[in-house]
Amino acid sequence: MPQETDRKMMEILRILADRSEVLGAKTIAEELRKKGYDLGERAVRYHMRILDEKGFTERIGYAGRRITSEGIKELEKGLIYDQVDFIFAKFEDMMYQTTLDPTTGRGKVVVNSSTFQNDEEIMGIITSVFSKGIAVSPYVEITSSSESDESKITMKTICGTTIDGMLLKAGIPVVPRYGGLVEVKNNIPQTFTELIAYKKTSMTPLEAFTDREMTSVLEFIESGSGNIPANFRLIPATAREKAIKLFDALQKIGVSGLLKIGKPGESILGIPIDKDMVGIAVIGGISPLCAAKEAGYDVNIKMAENTVEFSEMESLTTPQNIIKKSGGKTGKKVKFLLSKAWNLINEVDFDPETRQGKVIVNISYLKEENLEEGLKVFDRVMASRPEYCSSKYFQIVPGPQGKKGLATVCSLTIDGILTKKGIASTPQYGGILETEGKSPRFIELTAYNGSSLDPHEIYLSKGLTSVNKSLEKGGRVLASLREIPYVARPETLDILDETEESGFSILKVGKPSELVYNAKVDRYHVGIVAPGGLNPIAAIKEAGIPVDPKAVETLMDISKMEEF
Repeated sequence: MPQETDRKMMEILRILADRSEVLGAKTIAEELRKKGYDLGERAVRYHMRILDEKGFTERIGYAGRRITSEGIKELEKGLIYDQVDFIFAKFEDMMYQTTLDPTTGRGKVVVNSSTFQNDEEIMGIITSVFSKGIAVSPYVEITSSSESDESKITMKTICGTTIDGMLLKAGIPVVPRYGGLVEVKNNIPQTFTELIAYKKTSMTPLEAFTDREMTSVLEFIESGSGNIPANFRLIPATAREKAIKLFDALQKIGVSGLLKIGKPGESILGIPIDKDMVGIAVIGGISPLCAAKEAGYDVNIKMAENTVEFSEMESLTTPQNIIKKSGGKTGKKVKFLLSKAWNLINEVDFDPETRQGKVIVNISYLKEENLEEGLKVFDRVMASRPEYCSSKYFQIVPGPQGKKGLATVCSLTIDGILTKKGIASTPQYGGILETEGKSPRFIELTAYNGSSLDPHEIYLSKGLTSVNKSLEKGGRVLASLREIPYVARPETLDILDETEESGFSILKVGKPSELVYNAKVDRYHVGIVAPGGLNPIAAIKEAGIPVDPKAVETLMDISKMEEF
């Protein structure tokens, strides 16, 4: 019951945030009914009073309530199990709201919203990317971000989800699958290098790749080679010709961003396709903004934020598309993280009783001149908060020229230990655990299944941790969730007790079907949360020391590692 109540209150917050106005109980009750919640006005008022007490909403006379800044924060991170499901639902919602008519150039399109400090240099960078055709469309809407600060502007750019909506409006079943990065060489798209599935993530897939360390849009427009954001969807093979005609019509009004549409069963840029389906890859609508971030500008990007009328948008430039067709090249097959993880888990033979055997390790590389300073931070984390470190074992290893590697035990070792004992332990999510407040809670989750990168690497690249802060008070640390069958819980507790005694850390073992730190666990299963092995590395990065983390990298015999 508390879980259902929380969901209702989160939906009320979503309604208030979406409408951006003061709403009364009657209006909120009507909107809730559309979403499947049959609450009367009296029940809505009851939930609103609770939200008022928490500081998430405020009463505005007799007109109703509006959401507060604290309410917006809670909406973004509150019920992470709900947020994971909501992201894909949000994209489906936006697809449904797309109404663009390619014959008239009128109707709603899905847009991303990006806010930044306006000046000639950043606008020059953004415009140059648009001029090369590295976007869904050159059409934008620019407004002042706030009445109090006219120096900041918000630029709305057409999102790739518009393409999905257009396919759907044409009667074509479309399945958005991935957001990721495409490697381009000599202006020809080669392969997806990274992918995250739209389902089972609290972060929109392309949002994960908006960090300046991930993309190289500027390099691409200068040299013809680089990594650009892109998204991928599937349609039935029987709809291919209809889809091609749609893209032709959209291109005439300045909307496309098409990288490639395959033939039935043809692999697209490294993604295998079933024989009766067709893959479509489209440039990410945020590419020009990624270029601005690469140049060092502070840009706040929000994906698939809302819809706007296309006819009211203006073209920033006339693009001359520099991307060439990839022809019959299929690209190197994308490798998903979980496949690599399962193979390493299979090789784990560490025995907690004898404290001998192989473990999975992450290896993070520092410049030799930064190693001593980095180790000081590392030592501080290990000494003051060992519970936030996956294990007391570590090792300094050789690295590329001028660098040293710092090996830390990966939390997936836990899955290997349990598997060797005959207990099916399945890695589910990598996440960010907020340690502030009465009880820790996950505020970000990304499924291992459907991601080519370890989620913790993504969170590190985006600077989402605050491990150093957590040493004294609440902060944000890396953690992972795995599941076991509920019948194995008693034996698992015994094994994990022994594992902890041997120098490993376990944060929590849930009860059957219980939410664990606000993360949902499948029925008839138990959730186990372990700290991320990269937490000391996150602290090093937070201290301003350059470090290149490689999660789930290899196996190492624990006898060759040092004990802290």
